[in-house]
Amino acid sequence: MAFNRSLPAETLARIEAVIAAELPGSDARLRFSVEFVLARILSMASFEMEGYVAWVSRQILPTTCDDDVVHIHGEFWGIERRAAAIASGPVTFTGVNGAVVPAGTILRRADGLEYTLNADVTISAGTGAGSVTASNAGTASNAVATTVLSLTVPVPGIQANITVATGGITGGVDIETIASWRARIIERVQNPPHGGNEDDYKTWAKEVPGVTRVWVHPKQMGIGTVLLHFVMDNKPDTIIPSGGEVTTVRNYVLRADKAPVTPDIYVEAPVPVAVDFTIKIQPNTLEVQAAITEELKDFFQRESEPGGALMHSRIMEAISVAADEYNHELVSPDSTVIRTFGQLSVLGDITFEDMD
Repeated sequence: MAFNRSLPAETLARIEAVIAAELPGSDARLRFSVEFVLARILSMASFEMEGYVAWVSRQILPTTCDDDVVHIHGEFWGIERRAAAIASGPVTFTGVNGAVVPAGTILRRADGLEYTLNADVTISAGTGAGSVTASNAGTASNAVATTVLSLTVPVPGIQANITVATGGITGGVDIETIASWRARIIERVQNPPHGGNEDDYKTWAKEVPGVTRVWVHPKQMGIGTVLLHFVMDNKPDTIIPSGGEVTTVRNYVLRADKAPVTPDIYVEAPVPVAVDFTIKIQPNTLEVQAAITEELKDFFQRESEPGGALMHSRIMEAISVAADEYNHELVSPDSTVIRTFGQLSVLGDITFEDMD
């Protein structure tokens, strides 16, 4: 039977009735009587106690507990919150041949974020290649190629402006959100370890910062093999992991205290294939366009998987639930989207048109 918390007035009425029954001749409703004061004191205490009981009942399960209690369930089930990760990447210096930029030199981006040079760089043929590491963890420290950094302290023979090289500064990941952490704890409760089944591999891969979705393919590379595909939905530029991120996940899953020793484990990034949309909508406003775009992003995150299919009717359903959408016609794609193994459908360009 569900616990129903009483309203203050209901609790007070019950206490007044008990006092009347147990103390004949008394009336707890008389304003200046002792019973009047006692009844209200007891009703307030009872209301606060019932409130605490209701709060405790919510904290028992990770599905309903408050955000600041999630860590207790995480500690109990051994699911640590994924820490923020620090970005790093290549940069290019220009200057006088033979000039040296010492390790530890601080470079600053226009918004104030700073990076530290990992090793000495010597200028040759007018340029020098180096590698930097962000001073702060998080996605904000990622930087695309051609981003300009500047020296915080002049270095003789070196131009003040430095360029982020091809590949960009990557790897920065924010600390895991409470919602994501809670979901992983619930997943652990519902899918206890089974010595290396499909759910175990998903759990292990998701313990790596930035990994959000994982697909496991037993025997895909032959008997005694396991192939993992994964994506990182919170990356600012692409959900597809880089070669370095694939290596990180593979090394983590191969740890002695993780995967069993018998299978050969392969970890790969799925091959992205963009799905472009042409949609006629009514009304064709910026607000409706934005709402449809968000619904399609959510749809792809829920239903797109390597080698999977995106059903045409479900795509139309995702568009229909967008806020303030009244009517639409899905011009393209005009049928179910089907991918071959290893290919992952990702959201491409969306063209909105007026209804005829």
